[in-house]
Amino acid sequence: MTTFIFDVLKDLQNNNATLSNITFILPSKRAGLFLKSQLAQITEETIFSPEIISIEAFVEDLSQLKKVTNTELLFEFYNTYVQHTKKETRDTFEPFSKWAQILLQDFNEIDRYLIPQERIFNYLSAIKEIELFHWSQEENQTDFIKNYLSFWNKLGSYYTNFTEQLLSKGIGYQGLIYRQAVEKLETYIKNNVNKQHVFLGFNALNTAEETIIQALLKRKLAKIYWDIDTVFIKNPLHDAALFTRQHKTNWPYFTENKFNWITNNYSKSKNISIYGVPKNIGQAKCIGSILNKIKKEHQTLQNTAIVLGDENLLIPVLNSLPESIGPLNITMGFPLKSIPLASLFEIVFHIHKNTSGRFYYKDVINLLSHQYIRPLFKIDDSDHASKIIETIDTNNIIYLTSERLKQIAGSSNNYIDLLFSNWNKDIPKTLKNCQQLILAIKNHFDKSKASNLLSLEYLYRFNELFNELIRLNSKYEHIHDLNALYSIYKELLSSETLDFQGEPLEGLQIMGMLESRVLDFETVIIASVNEGILPSGKTNNSFIPFDVKLENKLPTYKEKDAVYTYHFYRLLQRAKNIYLTYNTEADVLTAGEKSRFITQLELEGIHNITHEIVTPQVPVIPSSLNTINKTKALHKELIKVAEKGFSPSSLTNYMRNPIDFYYQKILKIKEHDNVEETVAANTLGTVVHNTLEDFYKPLSDEFLTIEHVKNMKKDISKTVKHHFKDIYKEGDITKGKNLIIFEIAKRYVSNFLDLEIQDLKAGNQIKIIAIETDNKVVIDLPELDFPVRITGKVDRVDEYNGITRIIDYKTGRVDQNSVEIVNWGDITTDYKKFSKSFQVLSYAYMMQLSGQIQLPVEAGIISFKNLNQGVLKFAKKDRTGAYAKKDVLITRDTLDNFEKELKQLILEICNPNIPFIEKEV
Repeated sequence: MTTFIFDVLKDLQNNNATLSNITFILPSKRAGLFLKSQLAQITEETIFSPEIISIEAFVEDLSQLKKVTNTELLFEFYNTYVQHTKKETRDTFEPFSKWAQILLQDFNEIDRYLIPQERIFNYLSAIKEIELFHWSQEENQTDFIKNYLSFWNKLGSYYTNFTEQLLSKGIGYQGLIYRQAVEKLETYIKNNVNKQHVFLGFNALNTAEETIIQALLKRKLAKIYWDIDTVFIKNPLHDAALFTRQHKTNWPYFTENKFNWITNNYSKSKNISIYGVPKNIGQAKCIGSILNKIKKEHQTLQNTAIVLGDENLLIPVLNSLPESIGPLNITMGFPLKSIPLASLFEIVFHIHKNTSGRFYYKDVINLLSHQYIRPLFKIDDSDHASKIIETIDTNNIIYLTSERLKQIAGSSNNYIDLLFSNWNKDIPKTLKNCQQLILAIKNHFDKSKASNLLSLEYLYRFNELFNELIRLNSKYEHIHDLNALYSIYKELLSSETLDFQGEPLEGLQIMGMLESRVLDFETVIIASVNEGILPSGKTNNSFIPFDVKLENKLPTYKEKDAVYTYHFYRLLQRAKNIYLTYNTEADVLTAGEKSRFITQLELEGIHNITHEIVTPQVPVIPSSLNTINKTKALHKELIKVAEKGFSPSSLTNYMRNPIDFYYQKILKIKEHDNVEETVAANTLGTVVHNTLEDFYKPLSDEFLTIEHVKNMKKDISKTVKHHFKDIYKEGDITKGKNLIIFEIAKRYVSNFLDLEIQDLKAGNQIKIIAIETDNKVVIDLPELDFPVRITGKVDRVDEYNGITRIIDYKTGRVDQNSVEIVNWGDITTDYKKFSKSFQVLSYAYMMQLSGQIQLPVEAGIISFKNLNQGVLKFAKKDRTGAYAKKDVLITRDTLDNFEKELKQLILEICNPNIPFIEKEV
């Protein structure tokens, strides 16, 4: 396969051109590297390298203006805006930067296409006057109407003053550079009468480029080589040749000179494979499989290119490359916004942008846990970041000040100052903080010798970025708040990349669509061939209406689609093996629709095309329940647990899922105490329990009176608040949901005390026997050679009209059927239905065994969400149904039956031959 570049060089050589004296002008810098390589192949003797430059560099040299970044243009434009806009109607820099970006793009297009400025801006102003005729004619116009119309009337003066300002400084944006290049073209021609130029590989040209090239062609100072196929140019409807047909028809030069070239490569035999793949990651994996296949068939990936329609696919594709990839070159660069250091500054800016001096605990934890920040807090073998995070969790701190953070941090105060102090007030200080943070990370790497070249490169590039921000801020002084700084930071970050080092002319090439201009490959893989990507679809990010663009021959989405069409088909022209992938699934911005280019290829019927939908191979992994065999070491731990005592909650935990019992009692794995932003249900329950304990504990062995209860009611608010402070720590219960929960806790206690008063007024006698009493008893199990205890705390034991009651408080809802059983065998097997019955019977069993109560007794639950039902008493029913006989008294027979089931459960837990088997939830 011969390339377009090779054919051009061969043609020049055949026409006896002195290659060293030619200035080659190409659409991109990337093509120049390949041109140098091809030059070495056709020359048999040593020559001086010709000048090889991109069209933009050529035009910049012609204009004698220096191109500046978009960010600096914004600052320059804001100078103009401030000078020509009244203070009372003027935007600050941040909102200005949003709409000014669009206006700068319009200025750029107007200049590139050499549109007379006054004509188009007067035209736009007139259109707005007509559109808003009924507004503009009103006598009492609002400020909004006046400002709106004033803005459109000022566009011309903004443009004129802005361009004059740039020209006086010798700088410009691309369009202004092109316009100036055209104005200085005659001078350039006079000074270079013997200089030969060769333009190759161009397609869509703006008016300025057309003017420059045609002038050089007319003076016989240039040649131009097009790369278009006969299939496209002969078809008047094919957009791949839209611009080329126009040039061939409209340029006077081609009435007398040959049109180079119309080739016949596209019709040659090609194998085109099209793959519809779900999601972008699927496309990346598919590309990896394609490369594996090519490598096996051809042993090399030389002359193979991956062209990414969506450049966000770069990282997934790199992670999907085969290990035996060989030489590799990536022309796109790694986006700076994707590296870990970018996420650090994203967190830092997020914390400070909207802060009022207090920092949300999740933001603080995110920052302190970042991979570049955590090591800074490891001082003298102590992890101060962990200390801060643990203090936040333990004390339930939702918001922190920098002073509180410094108090917790101790010897790492300096880093707390750097991360949390002196922000959002002084922009120069903020930028200095960012630079100091970068230096602190670098110094830590240097001391610990933990750095690598990549991390240092990250730090260096971000240091450059903040240096640029400092320069722009000191030069223009337009950044007055952190939101504006963040906006400019994001603008700079989005345009910065880290260049990859690779073999520029060897092996696999990975590039974007624009980098592929002029280049030819034998095997091409094009990814993301979807509507909305290739081509990009209709977008009108402009202040200039569509009809005005048509009137002034400015490009619209139609021309933009034609540009994409040319690039796509030009890649296919000389290729032999072509692989196209597209996303079949609808994502946020795309509908999962294959590109019209694919449909067009299939309808042409020229090539051998295979089209298949690829689905990822998802292995079916049979789910198996986790099983833990009881080893000798595990059995020893079980003996320790048994000797210490099984609580009713640990036994019901085993009933629910033996694996959870294993994690909690054997491995001692506890749930992490996260910060409670909203009071959790268990916290509410503990507060209510502790409040009632404070009220009733002093009344042990006393009969309850109405006066007792009324005195308790006076202290509800104070006692509940005390226990919230004790348990909820520094959490705020003065507003929001927490205030509601605080009031609920008071209402629960108040309603319960009201229930007690009703009972007493009804003539019932209540004697408090014990409150929150601890129990620990030994169970006689002859089958085991070690002691077994059960332990638990009973919320309340009282005597109600002479009958002893064992009561457990529940702040959640419990119904009567939750404390009733029919078959004793169910009490240890059905956790959902009978765990409450198991719990209250355990308390009765322990107290009877320890001699604290005499049978018969009652046991039950008071549900604070079901208080109107009173004490929900445990009951043994003879059968199910509405007419079942219930026995609420717990007798010796009741406890004997319970003891049998309890011992069987404990023997199962302690049996070394019965593993812990996970239950399906």
